[in-house]
Amino acid sequence: MKQVRFRDQAGTVRTGGWVDEDGTPADTATAGQGGEIRAAGRRYSPEDVTVLPPSEPSKIVCVGRNYAAHADERGEDVPDRPLLFLKGPNAVASHESEISLLAGKDRQEYEAELAVVIGEQCRHVDESDAMAVVDGFTCMVDISNRDDQDRETNWIRGKAFDNAAPLGPVCADPEHVPDDATVELYCNGERKQSSTLEHLIFPVPELIAEITTYMTLEPGDVIATGTPEGVGPLSDGDSVRVQIEGVGKLTHTVTVPE
Repeated sequence: MKQVRFRDQAGTVRTGGWVDEDGTPADTATAGQGGEIRAAGRRYSPEDVTVLPPSEPSKIVCVGRNYAAHADERGEDVPDRPLLFLKGPNAVASHESEISLLAGKDRQEYEAELAVVIGEQCRHVDESDAMAVVDGFTCMVDISNRDDQDRETNWIRGKAFDNAAPLGPVCADPEHVPDDATVELYCNGERKQSSTLEHLIFPVPELIAEITTYMTLEPGDVIATGTPEGVGPLSDGDSVRVQIEGVGKLTHTVTVPE
């Protein structure tokens, strides 16, 4: 199942399945573009509804430098335990949204990430049981304001500003996502990032176990697992697409206020 939250033509928020025309779960090529949505005994064209983020998280727990090549391109060491920081609900943006970046900044960058949607309240989860609390996987862009990130240690200005976490378009069952799934980002149609989940330093079960040692995760909370190498700047009018094998395609555009 590739579950999608959306607002229908009447304004009702619904949850359904994003499928191909034959009724099977949409593949990576169509989850986010094409296919159809089935919910409440009806069929919806994705073009006729507003696709919403796959959950309403109370928090997004993000993981920094979880790909060695990204740590290297940032000139930083690989951490010996997951490097964690938070984004609040204000950071969430939806599939196909137009995101207004911060004004007066020299360097705001894209970062493609596999995101984990939590399915139940949990604390002190053992690594061996971690996947049982996962509702599914989705795509995320961790938009980073490097001007301020490089000046502070808690990264609030650098990471947690409004709409700094586009999320979606679907929540895919983990069984649909290979262990070596590709994670790619395209900016204006040009591929900028490409890696696989095999290169995660700290895999999903280890992240869940570590995070729940310190805090309770609620249903709908999100863990952003880190970005591969190839991060780069965003400019006014740019179009961004994140594509994760077994999940789908998340797209958004950006504007820069004068």
